[in-house]
Amino acid sequence: MEWFNAVVQGALLGGLYALFAAGLSLIFGVMRLVNIAHGDLIVLAAYLGLSVTLVLGIHPLLALIVVVPAMAVAGYILQRGILNQTLGQDLLPPLLVTFGLSVIIQNALLEIYTADPQKMNAGLLETASVSLGGLSLGVLPLLTFAVAVLVIAGLQWTFYRTALGRAFRAVSDNQDIAQLMGLNRHHIFGLSMALALAVTAIAGILLGIRTSFDPSIGGGRLIFGFEAVIIGGLGNLWGTLAGGVILGVAQTIGAKIDPGWQILSGHLVFLIILAVRPNGLFPRISG
Repeated sequence: MEWFNAVVQGALLGGLYALFAAGLSLIFGVMRLVNIAHGDLIVLAAYLGLSVTLVLGIHPLLALIVVVPAMAVAGYILQRGILNQTLGQDLLPPLLVTFGLSVIIQNALLEIYTADPQKMNAGLLETASVSLGGLSLGVLPLLTFAVAVLVIAGLQWTFYRTALGRAFRAVSDNQDIAQLMGLNRHHIFGLSMALALAVTAIAGILLGIRTSFDPSIGGGRLIFGFEAVIIGGLGNLWGTLAGGVILGVAQTIGAKIDPGWQILSGHLVFLIILAVRPNGLFPRISG
C-alpha cells in the first residue's frame, strides 16, 4: 500500500508539472520557440498572486481573476514587442533573448521582494484531505490535478475546435502561406504567448500555495517543464500531462527508496526515455 500511495501521490504531483509544461508545449507547437524564461515567468506569476492577496486581502485562488489576465496581456506585449523580432531559421536569437529575460526577471524579483522565501496562505485548503480506499489524498493536489486536466482539455479544444486554433495550426504548418491567406502571424504568435502565460499564471498560483518560493527557483521549474514536455512528446498537449505524471511518479518512487534520490530519479527516467524514444512517448501527429 505504501508503494501504491507513492505512485498516486506522484501522479497528483505530475498535474503541477503538467501545468508548468503546458505553456512550453503550446508555444513550441505554434512557433517552435523555446522559452528559457518560462520558469521565471511561473515564479513571477506566484509573486503577482502574493501581492494581489496581500493588497486585496483575498484568497489566493481568487487572485487568479487578476493574475491570469495580467499575465496574458504581458505575454502578448512581450511577444509582439520583443520575441517576434527574434523568430526565424536561426534558433539562437530567441534562446539568447529569453535567457536575458530570465536574468532580468530574477534580478527584478530580488530587488522588489528580496531573496527571502515566500508562500501564499490558502488556509484549510493546504491541509485538507480526503480518504479514498485506505489512501489519504490532499485536497490541494487533487484540485491541482483536476485543474491540469481541465486546462489541457481546454487547450486541446481550442487548438482543434476553434477558429483561433485553426489559425495556430496554420501558422505552425507554414507561416508564409498562412500570411498570404490573410492571417497576421505576428498577432497569432502574440495570442499564443498570451494563452501560454495565462496557463503559466495558474501554475504559478498553485505553486505558491503548495510550497514556498523565491526568485531563484525558476530554473528548476523550467527543467521540470522541459522534461514533462519531452517525455510526453513535443507539441502533444495530452502527452504533456502524461509526461508530467511519469516525472512525478518517478520522483516520488525515488524519494521512497531514498529521500536524496527524489530529483535524481526523475532526471534518470527522463534520460532513459530520451535515449529510447528521442521524440517522446507520444510524439505529435498532424491532423
